[in-house]
Amino acid sequence: MKVLVINSGSSSIKYQLLEPDTATVVASGVVQRIGESVGDGAPTIEHSCDGRTFEHDGPIADHAAGLRLVFELFTESGHDLAAEDLGAVGHRVVHGGEVFYEPTLVTDEVVRAIADLSTLAPLHNPANVTGIESARALLPDVPQVAVFDTAFFHQLPAAAKTYAIDAKTAAAHGIRKYGFHGTSHDYVSHRVAEFLGRDYADINQIVLHLGNGASASAVRGGRAVDTTMGLTPLEGLVMGTRSGDLDPGIIFHLIRAAGMDVGQVDDLLNRDSGLKGLSGVNDFRELGRLIDAGDAAATLAYDVYIHRLRRYIGAYLVALGRVDAITFTAGVGENDARVRADALAGLAGFGIEVDPERNAVRDRSARRISSDGAPVAVLVVPTNEELAIARASAALVG
Repeated sequence: MKVLVINSGSSSIKYQLLEPDTATVVASGVVQRIGESVGDGAPTIEHSCDGRTFEHDGPIADHAAGLRLVFELFTESGHDLAAEDLGAVGHRVVHGGEVFYEPTLVTDEVVRAIADLSTLAPLHNPANVTGIESARALLPDVPQVAVFDTAFFHQLPAAAKTYAIDAKTAAAHGIRKYGFHGTSHDYVSHRVAEFLGRDYADINQIVLHLGNGASASAVRGGRAVDTTMGLTPLEGLVMGTRSGDLDPGIIFHLIRAAGMDVGQVDDLLNRDSGLKGLSGVNDFRELGRLIDAGDAAATLAYDVYIHRLRRYIGAYLVALGRVDAITFTAGVGENDARVRADALAGLAGFGIEVDPERNAVRDRSARRISSDGAPVAVLVVPTNEELAIARASAALVG
């Protein structure tokens, strides 16, 4: 059985066709710039299959049109979805609120409920719904499954998920820490147990998902006990374009003193802050080049990023009491040796030592980068959210 995994964004669709049992990727691709005018430049669809790449150039009116073109590329590449053993379509949905905390078979009622949760994730859930509706229309006889980014953190301890605001107001508006990147944290924390050859329920671990969006989690005996992202993905670590933690009074100050409205503050904190706001760039490769060239703003941005990351690592060391593993994953975590080294520098007293030679190795496989004999295993484990979604979808539909 194969599963088509769809990650629908506001102007893009990422997808993979996988065999969940073997983790084989049959085909993958991305649809870009949906609903935008297109001039010269990159193709709007890139579809990879059997070592070949197929492209589409030209405007794409909406998500339904994008998926129709993707299905045509599947047929062109020799994998007609109608003829494949397609058991399910798995959708990444960012926010499940208090309603959804397990993989869920999509129905009309489920779609409406996901749409209703858009008040908690206005940048994500509407796009997720659009992708689901488009896929249902094109594949009406294939079960559709929603897998939620917040699910892994649904059972956070009350002390970790509760904000210290008026309880009635919080209850009325669903205000609590939900956490995000849960599919990745779940997948990676299980892979850590496999890599170490230990029972998942016996391991205390810190998982650092560091990409353009970034989050950390503390996992005690297979259960998440804290995470950095909160009601929205804005809380926590410094990210590519998001501020992470800040004094809430800054928002009031910007409204009163700078005359900004809510939309402008939202754009500032989500799209023009973080590394981009401090240095002008949000790509870590470019940031590294600027640092090496002596750029003061880039150096400060990096220092702020590492300072915040180390602060949460320290907090989670205390929260867990005993830590068996610290794992780096996602684009930055898997590829930037400097970040890994600086994040854990000077922590030998806590049993945490990064081996410089192991850390410098570039490899796509899971690997240990801690020194021999160090009590805490420091690992790099590539995340695979698509495989996790595919397996969850396959398990649900049987």
